[in-house]
Amino acid sequence: MKRQIIEQLNMQDITPEDIGDDQPLFVEGLGLDSIDALELIVLLQQHYKIKLSNADDGPKVFRSVRTMAEYIMAHQAQNA
Repeated sequence: MKRQIIEQLNMQDITPEDIGDDQPLFVEGLGLDSIDALELIVLLQQHYKIKLSNADDGPKVFRSVRTMAEYIMAHQAQNA
């Protein structure tokens, strides 16, 4: 997941080890912005066939790598 985020956002100076599982992705964490959020939505759609059903879920889903992974696992379990 971390590698996919780095590739999707073209973060050349960051390695997966640089990103903590619970580190905030936006503002004080990795410093991502709204354009990056759109790229993360694309990542979910392309790699996991998951669409955010409610835009208000975005801040919860994209809080950290762990929250993204939990969202993906929950969605895949529902669709299985």
